[in-house]
Amino acid sequence: MTRQNTRTGKPIPASRSASPWRLAARRFSRHKLAWISLLVLLLFAVASACAPLVAHWLGTDAQAVDLFSRYGPPSWDHPLGTDELGRDVLLRLLYGGQVSLMVGVSSALCAAVIGTFIGVIAGFRGGWLDGFLMRFTDGVISLPLLPLLIVLAAIDPGKLGIPRDVINGESFSLYRIILIIALFGWTTVARLVRAATLALREREFVLSARALGAGPGRIILRHILPNVVTPIIIATTLAVGNVILMESVLSFLGLGIQPPVPSWGNMLTHAQEFIWDAPLLALWPGLLIFITVIAVNFLGDGLQDALDPRANTDHAPATGQDDPQTAQ
Repeated sequence: MTRQNTRTGKPIPASRSASPWRLAARRFSRHKLAWISLLVLLLFAVASACAPLVAHWLGTDAQAVDLFSRYGPPSWDHPLGTDELGRDVLLRLLYGGQVSLMVGVSSALCAAVIGTFIGVIAGFRGGWLDGFLMRFTDGVISLPLLPLLIVLAAIDPGKLGIPRDVINGESFSLYRIILIIALFGWTTVARLVRAATLALREREFVLSARALGAGPGRIILRHILPNVVTPIIIATTLAVGNVILMESVLSFLGLGIQPPVPSWGNMLTHAQEFIWDAPLLALWPGLLIFITVIAVNFLGDGLQDALDPRANTDHAPATGQDDPQTAQ
């Protein structure tokens, strides 16, 4: 049913009665760089997910070693050539994309969950608990992140009581990197959520819910969290690019994802030894890391513009000025 202007009797355009999420989607659609970045990231994700199909189509295996085909040029059998062990570069990039994107997204989501929990509790409870959690957050922020991650990644897990068969598993280094980065990457989300919660807890709808007898858990779940989802989405999106860079740096230093599991970071590490014999081995993973991080940052900027309620310029107030005759 079309809404009408009560003063002029004319129908109000759909944009004026659209939901906030629809208005956000409309603003996002105007951000061309964000749209292109989203398409690029989806292309990388789909291509990485289809790595087994590409391997079947090429009739080879990403781990198949052929020393007679070392540094092979691009061909129909190997579209991007082969590496120092005769392995197909395209397949290793696709499987490496699975690992790098998984580390970026998983670490950012885990950090967002931790930061949201700490920020909501600190902002909603206030008092000494807020002071303690924020001083703890400030302490984590003050730590030099990269040296700290290097030290933690270099610790021998066997000395912590973890069984050797688990440590020697192919996925152990992957989960360890996700855990290490998530444990120290939640601070931005925590401070954003805490600031939003401090403003929301004094709003009328929260005070009304308290007056009606709603408990803290219900207020947080039904009234606080839905209204702080915007900064969480933006911060999490922007964190993905930083996590991918961090994983690449750790893998480049030999402390990240360990072979034979490929990632863009450790592929770049191994390629530096053969930079003069096969420079393309370093070009491809480095280029994919660069494009992914740039695309994530552009996507985060687009989401920030789209989800900002102050950017709602799609419509003006429904006044009599809409009708030229009324204006006269």
